[in-house]
Amino acid sequence: MYAHLWSYVPTAGHTADDDLTGYGVEAADGHIGKVDKYSTEVGSQYIVVDTGVWIFGKEVMLPAGTVTSVDHESRTVHVARTKDEIKASPEFDKDRHLGDPAYRDQLGGYYSSGH
Repeated sequence: MYAHLWSYVPTAGHTADDDLTGYGVEAADGHIGKVDKYSTEVGSQYIVVDTGVWIFGKEVMLPAGTVTSVDHESRTVHVARTKDEIKASPEFDKDRHLGDPAYRDQLGGYYSSGH
């Protein structure tokens, strides 16, 4: 379920060899932080964004399907969600994000329901 969310859209400009660490992340309505970690595993791709002071050091996990474009020249990732949608997303769980299908389903449900 929500499998399409865990892959980059073909038009995003992302390739499996891209190192996105440190890229700035822009929501639909402004800057939200920098890429802290990411996954290139097919069917399980995501970025983890360190929001810094914007949400008091919170990290958020965004499925790769939310990425609309990657600009390598400016080192920026653009996502198709607003700052409020991202701020209200389920809490990033560093212990569950790698192998817990229920956690992935929770995130997939949130991001596919129009958030």
